[in-house]
Amino acid sequence: MFNRTSLQAAAALASISLLSACSVFSDGESAGDQRIVVGTTSSPSTLDPAAAWDNSWELFRNVFQTLVAFPTGTTSPKPDAADCKFKEGSSSRVFECVLHDGLTFSNGHKLDAKAVQYSIERIRKIDVDGGPNGMLGSLDKVEAIDDRTVVFRLNKSDATFPFILATPAMSIVDPAEYPADQLRKDGKLVGSGPYVLDSYTEGQKAELTRNPSYKGFADRKNGGVTIRYFKESEPMVAALRKKEIDATYRGLTAEEVVALQADTPENKGLQLVESTGADIRYLVFNARDASVARLPVRKAIAQLVDRDELVNKVYQGTAEPLYSMVPKGISGHTTKFYDRFGSPDAAKAKAILRDAGITEPVKLDFWYTTDRYGSSTAAEFKELKRQLESSGLFQVTLHGKPWKDFQAGYQKGLYPVFGRGWFPDFPDPDNFVAPFIGEENVLGTPYVSPKITKELIPKSRRESDRGAVTDAFVQAQEIMVQDVRLLPLWQGKLYIAASDDIGGGERALDPQTVMQMWELSRRTSW
Repeated sequence: MFNRTSLQAAAALASISLLSACSVFSDGESAGDQRIVVGTTSSPSTLDPAAAWDNSWELFRNVFQTLVAFPTGTTSPKPDAADCKFKEGSSSRVFECVLHDGLTFSNGHKLDAKAVQYSIERIRKIDVDGGPNGMLGSLDKVEAIDDRTVVFRLNKSDATFPFILATPAMSIVDPAEYPADQLRKDGKLVGSGPYVLDSYTEGQKAELTRNPSYKGFADRKNGGVTIRYFKESEPMVAALRKKEIDATYRGLTAEEVVALQADTPENKGLQLVESTGADIRYLVFNARDASVARLPVRKAIAQLVDRDELVNKVYQGTAEPLYSMVPKGISGHTTKFYDRFGSPDAAKAKAILRDAGITEPVKLDFWYTTDRYGSSTAAEFKELKRQLESSGLFQVTLHGKPWKDFQAGYQKGLYPVFGRGWFPDFPDPDNFVAPFIGEENVLGTPYVSPKITKELIPKSRRESDRGAVTDAFVQAQEIMVQDVRLLPLWQGKLYIAASDDIGGGERALDPQTVMQMWELSRRTSW
C-alpha cells in the first residue's frame, strides 16, 4: 500500500518511527550499519564552498561543518562547530564564536580559529562571480583572537549575520587543503562534517561514509550514503521503483508526484513525505519599461491573476497560492495581495484601467527561463497569458530563453515583465524582502523604496530577537503591495519519495530545504 506523510504529522511520526526503527533490527544489526542510496536531479556545480551559492549546498551540509547550523526542528541558528553570540552593547555589530574543544578535519588536521578566519577571508579574496561573497556585505573583518575564539566585526548592524554563517556557503575548510587565492580543482573534498566524501564522479555519484572524528549535533542514523545524480527525473523514479535507490530528493515533476500518490501496483512499497517548501515564484515588473511603468497596469494584472487555477491546472496541487513575498512558514508571512485585491475579478481590473484613461488592450511581453525551474514553467506562463487575455484587457506575447541568456537579459533591464524563482539562503523574512529592493538588487531592475531600505530593514537588523521584527516586514509588504513591482504567485511543496522501509524522511529537510542525509535510516523488517 502506498503511504503519504505530511510534515504536519512529523512531530508525532518522528518519535513513533524512531522508536519502531530501534525495535525491528535483527541481532547484530543497527541503524548505524545500514547504507542509504539517495537519487536527485540536483548535482553540485562545484566541490569548493568558496564558489557555491547554489544546490552544491546539499553535499556541503553533509561533509563540512559551519560555526552554527539548523538542526532538525529549529528555525534559528544553533551551535555546530561553535557557541556564538552577539557581544552585549554591540548593536548586532560584533559576533563572537568560541569553537568546541578538540575539533579536527577528517584528515586529522586541527580545526581552530585560524582555519575559520582563513575560510571566510578566502571566500572574500577569491570573490567568485555570483558566489557566496555576495552574502558577506555587512562583514568588515574577521579576527582569530586565540586558538578557539573568532570575532566577526560588521560594518553595520546585521542581526541576520548568524543566519548567513549557518549556510553551507560558510563551510569551514582546511587551510592546508584549499588555496587562499583560487578554487580547489582536484575533485576532492576535505571537511569536518558528519560524513567523509570517499569518491565523487561528476554528474553521476558521490560516496559518503561516516566521519569517525566528527564532533557536532548530527545524530547519524545510517552508516553512509550514496548520492546518485540523474539528468532527468523519469529514470530516477524508475530506479526508485526498481529498488536501485532508496529515496529521491529534488527533481520530481508535478506529474510524477501525482502518479506516485496513486494506489497502484507499481507504487507498492513506496511512501511520499510532503512538506511546505520555502521556494517561491513571482513576476517582476520593470517600471522603466513604458508598457508597465503605469501603476494601474500593474494593479490590473494583480487583480486578474488566479493563483488557485494556476497551481491546480499547472502544478496539480504540488504548489500552493502565495499572496506575499514572505512565504508560509516564515515569520512575517501575510496575505497582503489577497487582502488588497481579493479574488480575481475582470470587472474590477477593467475599472482600474478605465479610471486611468486606458481603454485599449495593453500589449505586454512576458519572459521566462526554459531550463531552470522545471518543465512546467512554459505551461505556467501559457496559463498566465490565458488568464490575462481572457479578460480582453491585455495582449500577451511570451518569450522563453535558456537561463544564461535569460539572466543576462533581465540584468540589462531588457524585459518589461519576467518570471523568477527564489530559493532562500536562510529562514528569515529579511531574505525574502531585502534582496529585491534598492537601486541595485538581485533582479537587475531598480526598485527604490526608501521607507524599506533606509528605515524598516536597518531597524530590523539591529534586533537580534528575530521574532520581534515581524511588524517591520508586515509594513514592508504593505508597501510592496501598494507598488506592485513584484507579484508573488506560488510557493512550492517539497517531496521525498522513498521505499517504505526508509525512516526519517519527515526529519531530513532543514529550514534551508537542504537534505540532512544523517536522518535517513533503514528498517530491516516491519
